[in-house]
Amino acid sequence: MTSDADPFERAAALRVELDRQAYAYHVLDSPLVPDAEYDRLFRELQELERAHPECLAPDSPTQRVGAAPSTAFGSVVHRAPMLSLSNAFADDEVRAFDRRVREGLDIDAAAVDAIEYAVEPKFDGLAVSLTYVDGVLAIGATRGDGETGEDVTANLRTVQAVPLRIDAQRARLEVRGEVLMRKRDFARLNAEQRARGEREFVNPRNAAAGSLRQLDTRMTAARKLWFFAYGVVAEDEALPATRHSGLMDWLAGLRFPVTQERARVRGVEGLLDYYRAIGAQRAALPYDIDGVVYKVDELALQQRLGFVSRAPRFALAHKFPAEEALTELIDIEVQVGRTGALTPVARLKPVFVGGVTVTNATLHNEDEIRRKDVRIGDTVSVRRAGDVIPEVVGVVLARRPVDTVEFTMPARCPVCDSAVLRGEGEAISRCSGGLFCAAQRKQALLHFASRRAMDIEGLGEKLVDQLVDAGLVHTPADLYRLPLDALRALERMAEKSAGNVAAAIAASRHPTLARFLFALGIRNVGETTARDLARHYRSLGALMEADRESLQQVLDVGPVVATSIAGFFAEAHNREVIEALLAAGVVPQPLPALEDAGAASAAGIAGKTFVLTGTLPGLTRDEARASIEAAGGKVAGSVSKKTDYVVAGDEAGSKLDEARMLGLTIIDEAALRALLGTSRPAR
Repeated sequence: MTSDADPFERAAALRVELDRQAYAYHVLDSPLVPDAEYDRLFRELQELERAHPECLAPDSPTQRVGAAPSTAFGSVVHRAPMLSLSNAFADDEVRAFDRRVREGLDIDAAAVDAIEYAVEPKFDGLAVSLTYVDGVLAIGATRGDGETGEDVTANLRTVQAVPLRIDAQRARLEVRGEVLMRKRDFARLNAEQRARGEREFVNPRNAAAGSLRQLDTRMTAARKLWFFAYGVVAEDEALPATRHSGLMDWLAGLRFPVTQERARVRGVEGLLDYYRAIGAQRAALPYDIDGVVYKVDELALQQRLGFVSRAPRFALAHKFPAEEALTELIDIEVQVGRTGALTPVARLKPVFVGGVTVTNATLHNEDEIRRKDVRIGDTVSVRRAGDVIPEVVGVVLARRPVDTVEFTMPARCPVCDSAVLRGEGEAISRCSGGLFCAAQRKQALLHFASRRAMDIEGLGEKLVDQLVDAGLVHTPADLYRLPLDALRALERMAEKSAGNVAAAIAASRHPTLARFLFALGIRNVGETTARDLARHYRSLGALMEADRESLQQVLDVGPVVATSIAGFFAEAHNREVIEALLAAGVVPQPLPALEDAGAASAAGIAGKTFVLTGTLPGLTRDEARASIEAAGGKVAGSVSKKTDYVVAGDEAGSKLDEARMLGLTIIDEAALRALLGTSRPAR
């Protein structure tokens, strides 16, 4: 982050990106970036929040663990949270961890070997909890978001390494561990996938996570998953050991699989010696690991050290550095993502790295290619570290041939031939044909139909997938030409559901101009900007002909947003789709001008800024927002000195406290209705 960057904006951007990556990794089992990149962003957010405590938000990824559980299974609330561990990447971070442990226990700083640690490999699998009642496996759950996981009991019962019954002489016992797939079973599974002509799995971790979440338990059983126990949750009965290492021995005695690579060491040098030893054995281990785990061995000392909000103070994950290999870069191709982002991808001479053969690697963006001076024909270093998306780290200049070719980002989209644009100050180039481009088709349709846009109820992800895959819908305009018979013929679409979708499409033909503009998916144009544009120009035609200078006369529209809007309407493909929408009977309705809206409000709401907090008895948050904005007011997400009114309902939170501290005007729903001069909310 540069010194000029706004820490609030950067923290907000990091939270959004980390949440997106965590959802893809934990819920969808489809990681978007290597773990090293997620860890880098997570550490940046931690450091930012540490330097600027005012940036800390209750929904920050640093305040929680993992992501929401899948809705495909029932939910299990963990009796004790399943926390993740803090990470270390360098020896100095391990030394700092040991120093914090000794300081937390009031141990003399000179006593560097005072603490005995239990150490073990860090498995690259899926964390689970096994609960035994009267010695019988009763509940098996994934970690989920740390507080609530998925009920995968039936699937875990198919894992041969999981005991179905134990002789623990305890009414209730919860064992935690990792489900994974051993390397030999992963190779066998992929061989079977190839023989059937089906998609191969990228790595054992994804294969294990996907297998455990199969709705058909027979498929889970066929995948040959494995399990390692690494912890016990203290319940009402006393634990049978005073040390973590003793608990692992006890679990082994109960016939739970416990890694044979575990050990006990003293002091920080013992930790680092173990890390290096396991690192040397890593390739020969029968399962994938991505580091080692250190835990203070004595349970009483663990209890004294306690926890921070996200992780225990007595434990640390020391991750291995990313694995790298050299190969030849044969070509650079450009992929177009669901949001129109153009990503250069290196086509590589096949190389074995991180446990798999790699033929493609991301180059991120054009600036990164220039910074690293990557050229077609170079010998490059590729890093994978067991992750899904390998990356080109750098170039071996000493091996550069004389005939290498420099890369240039194409001026036209390789998918739809629309213009490629790159915003001022942005690293990513994007296709401007958002309504037309096949690569963006599904995302554009989902956004177009979303509740805050055209509000086409029933047009969700599964239906959009079917419509696009069947070739029935290419642009949003095609929705309004869909025959009812075509909807009826789709999978899981009965007569009534097809009729409901058709009715919802028909009902969306007369949106407000603001909703229509938002539905188009113009980059940098959110709901508020769409409303401001609609009020300023009053008609779609006037907006489409506006130039950058004119656009910047609109409230809060600067050069970047103006460039996005002008570029969107300058693309012929987008204009064609808009014309097709109008021809299909979609007629955007103008909003009242600000002066008209102000006259409609007895108290002159136009130009005033409102903040909503708590639950209003007779209005939803969306209805209240719509009513205020219809009268010319503005609804902000946070309280500031510029706020005119704070509308407080039941269970109002910190915004109400801030409003009181600033001496702002606080009103309830009745007062809001009086200001609006209406008893009914505007849509």
